[in-house]
Amino acid sequence: MASTVVNGFTNEVESNELWEEVQIPVPWGFVAGKWWGSRSKQPVLALHGWQDNAGTFDKLCPLLSPNLSILCIDLPGHGKSSHYPKGMHYYLFWDGISLIRRIVKHFGWQKIKLLGHSLGGALSFMYSASFPDDVDRFISIDIAGPTVRDHRKSAANTGDSIDKFLKYENLPISKMPCYEYEEMIDIVVDAYAGSVDRDGAKTLMIRGMGSAPKSINEKGFHFVRDLRLKVSALGMFSMDQVLSYAEQIKCDVLNIRAVPGMVFDNVEVYPKILEHTRKNAKSLRYEEVSGTHHIHLNTPDRICKLVDEFLLAGQVSASSKP
Repeated sequence: MASTVVNGFTNEVESNELWEEVQIPVPWGFVAGKWWGSRSKQPVLALHGWQDNAGTFDKLCPLLSPNLSILCIDLPGHGKSSHYPKGMHYYLFWDGISLIRRIVKHFGWQKIKLLGHSLGGALSFMYSASFPDDVDRFISIDIAGPTVRDHRKSAANTGDSIDKFLKYENLPISKMPCYEYEEMIDIVVDAYAGSVDRDGAKTLMIRGMGSAPKSINEKGFHFVRDLRLKVSALGMFSMDQVLSYAEQIKCDVLNIRAVPGMVFDNVEVYPKILEHTRKNAKSLRYEEVSGTHHIHLNTPDRICKLVDEFLLAGQVSASSKP
């Protein structure tokens, strides 16, 4: 492996003939990603979940057709992508719409395909609703749409969220937690509470960890994601908002629900969003598959055929160069 420096810390760079590391310029730095397959084809844009990274699709992509090209990105503040400047909050669901639009315009893509897990699935939903004539199809893994929050709880927690944001923003490098490798993997496995197995945690940490700065090198590694991502619950949606966006979607949709998958606070939200998505979507295919929330990472063989068939339908060939 080679090394690179991202946001002041050292990261390891993988090398693999199946994909190419890419950087997409944005006003605050760059968005990093892994481009699987041919660069001469318009790729499917793949979007990971909250606090994950592009490596979440490392187990799935090799199982898909070689006729597919897939660009898996690290969302801002995640993986190898630049963090937002100091003073900027992460409004995850809203930010994602603009980010996807930037990437589409950068490459000059037409009629895009999206593949998203969890937060990435919600971003695919939001972009497809915001630009309904520009999306050919999207896959959402174990989520139906953006998180619906109780607004009373949001109001009660706002002050605490702001204070935590300021604390994380001003945390000195000397206070950055650092760990030995196996200790870090233990922390990741415990944090996912069964959703990601140990091998999956190691896969995510290829892009999710970096060598500690020499000034605090008590132990070897630290998490590279922006701590401010922990305080990203501001700007959430009401049920009425989500259902209005659902009715804007016109494209083909594949929703893969992992069973047991993620446990949602309000179990009625998922089917209700799908019901409203069906109203104007060209088609909506709903499939339940046994697995954890990270089914695409733990057991990708269970969904690879579904993903392949859906994405290959109406394959679009176009130049990928900006």
